[in-house]
Amino acid sequence: MDYAAGLELLKSQVDDERIRMHSLASAVVLRALARRLGQDEETWALAGLLHDLDYGQTADQMHRHGLVTAELLADTDLPPEVVEAIKAHNAENLGLKRSTPLDLALTAGETITGLVMATTMVYPDKKLASVKPKSVTKRMKEKAFAASVNRDHIRLCEELGIPLPEFAALAVEAMREISDDLGL
Repeated sequence: MDYAAGLELLKSQVDDERIRMHSLASAVVLRALARRLGQDEETWALAGLLHDLDYGQTADQMHRHGLVTAELLADTDLPPEVVEAIKAHNAENLGLKRSTPLDLALTAGETITGLVMATTMVYPDKKLASVKPKSVTKRMKEKAFAASVNRDHIRLCEELGIPLPEFAALAVEAMREISDDLGL
């Protein structure tokens, strides 16, 4: 499956515009992480793009989130590590462990998108172009800010050898590339 096919699948499976935007942001951050870590950019971007395909069906059943997506992807030619990473991004609810760089990257990458978006929304112009990566790392310390964003998941970047300030900069820069698509 190439990125264009993944995008069509996302559009056919996800009606919620917020989840679509989150998926696009996750894909661009995963692509940047792959570039930084010398991994296959298309494969990692697809993991980010497709990781929440089933969210509309499983939001109230987190013990199924990721598993339904794995079923949807079973007949595709996606590498097995992508499907495993998609399941592992919900490891706590599925009794799984994150063991590969892609597992860690997907969890950290998709999570930081929420913190970057929330940080963007407190800027007067609500534009990614204005967001400073340092603001994102500062917001990491504010537990009440974007309280649903799991800071421990974001810190998984360190297990990939990427310090938090560098990770925040990577995510902000990557998301700026698609700021028009994100409406930010």
